Amino acid sequence: MRILLLLYTAWCAFWFVTLFLLLFPFTWLFLQKEEWKPYAHYVNRLWGKFFFAIVGIRIKVENRFKPEPRGTYVLCANHFSYLDIASMGVIVNNYYVFVGKHGVKKVPLFGYMFAKLHIQVDREKGHSRAYSLNKSIKTLASGRSVMIFPEGGIATKNLPHLHLPLQKGAFIMAIQQQVPLVPISLLTNHHLLPDESPFRIRPGVVQAVVHEPIATTGLTQDDVPALMQRWAEVVQGAMQKGN
Repeated sequence: MRILLLLYTAWCAFWFVTLFLLLFPFTWLFLQKEEWKPYAHYVNRLWGKFFFAIVGIRIKVENRFKPEPRGTYVLCANHFSYLDIASMGVIVNNYYVFVGKHGVKKVPLFGYMFAKLHIQVDREKGHSRAYSLNKSIKTLASGRSVMIFPEGGIATKNLPHLHLPLQKGAFIMAIQQQVPLVPISLLTNHHLLPDESPFRIRPGVVQAVVHEPIATTGLTQDDVPALMQRWAEVVQGAMQKGN
């Protein structure tokens, strides 16, 4: 069993890298002009579809709400696995920007793409967090959605429970721009790719729930704690039922 998992992990890693390299020339081209960037985002989405299909991992999404492809939202999911980022492009068909760790920029080619298309933040530095929040707010103001993991990384030690306290950034920006906050529960990614050593990926089904949006119209920054609690209740409720 361990040997089979190792072989399957190697198979997945091969296709993860190979597909990215095959599609990267198109990604690079579309990153050269701001108005072309939606096409680069689409190439990433295409990469995800190809990858999961080839390695035999099915995607099953319960869409209690289906975001408009060009609608503006703050999309917030739990973060228990490194598979979350790869699967999100297949789960949600929307033109969004990720808010992710600045360390990604060190990865050859992938780091270039991420820096050009998404927002990087060093959570250890206050000025970096402030910069990423400001950039995220400007992104929402321009009409593009923001995808963020409010737990601030893969940090929970008590699966499938969320890591608390949550980071406030996602909720601050949603209220500031008065855009809907869309909770997303990723139910099975931590089973398929646990955050543990040795690194092993397992075949199976990516199951997710895209919940009804939480309206922020009329809310003020005083409502941030209540919005955080509401998001956690929605996402955790589905996690409890699905695990």
